[in-house]
Amino acid sequence: MKGRSPLTLIAAVVAGALIGAGGGAGTYAALSSRDTKTVVRQVQVGDAQPAASTSGLSVNAIYRLTHRGVVEVKVNSQSSDPFGGSRNQTAEGSGFVLDTQGHVITNQHVVDNASSVHVTFWNGKTYSATVVGTDPSTDLAVLDVDAPSSVLFPLTVGDSSKVEVGDNVVAIGAPFGLAETVTAGIVSALHREMTSPNNFSIDDSIQTDAAINHGNSGGPLLDEQGHVIGVNAQIESDSGGSDGVGFAIPANTIKSISSQLLSSGKAEHAYLGVELGDGAARVVTVRANTPAAKAHLRAGDVIKSIGGTSVSTSDELRAAINTRKPGDRVTLVYTRGGKRHTVSVTLASRPS
Repeated sequence: MKGRSPLTLIAAVVAGALIGAGGGAGTYAALSSRDTKTVVRQVQVGDAQPAASTSGLSVNAIYRLTHRGVVEVKVNSQSSDPFGGSRNQTAEGSGFVLDTQGHVITNQHVVDNASSVHVTFWNGKTYSATVVGTDPSTDLAVLDVDAPSSVLFPLTVGDSSKVEVGDNVVAIGAPFGLAETVTAGIVSALHREMTSPNNFSIDDSIQTDAAINHGNSGGPLLDEQGHVIGVNAQIESDSGGSDGVGFAIPANTIKSISSQLLSSGKAEHAYLGVELGDGAARVVTVRANTPAAKAHLRAGDVIKSIGGTSVSTSDELRAAINTRKPGDRVTLVYTRGGKRHTVSVTLASRPS
């Protein structure tokens, strides 16, 4: 989006020694030096929620209730050097315990291309972990940690639809490898739209002014009851460090995606195959060999409804598609040159 600095994926990358954010705004992904630019876009919501007025636990009480469920994630991988060799690279992120079976939630970009993963718990003990599954479209991953039940303290995943602007929040993680770091703030805004590592939208993201830095990736954003309302994933910053504009993947997305990853190791998303402009659901590009291409959609077409759900904006169209599954056959209504057309479309699975 023009006029905005890019967001940063906030896993701290280590190659021999810890590498900080560096000068200027940039995107840093775990285990990689690729410069994947991501942006956040404000989504207008007609019934914006008011600031909350209820009180809850103190920051200290939230910490005491939840800190044993927050973990530090360290990932090893091999990367190529300019001379044709390879070098070991380590990334540091955060995560939280999901259940008593040893499953841990973190960001996909933290464990991307991992050759080995280790998780450190509240008592300083470190255990090996395997990647159960990842979903780059929502930047979420589930790990399976070989740890005794005595160190597993699952956190409760809350309902992000009940979060309101102004709610007090607490973030716990390992920024720059500093385990069990606690920061506090408020929910600054709701319904933000982040761009995922594979360039799809992550809807309903939560914006917070709680300090988020490199290494906080995958750690929980907690409400006043100590419930997880989001996974900290990105920051917007000119400096590369915390400027008080952080973003978390909402809890309801965490619940939906983690259940799929635990079931099959992957998450599927319905896919039409069009790129849309801001505002109206007007087609800008039709990708080749997609349901949209097979339905003979063209640039300039304006989609009016899908599967019986009326849409007037690109956000509404994406939300309607997200309620569907790959393989669903839906009726698509669109206008071209002032004429109304109807076509049947079988949705595909979103490419990785």
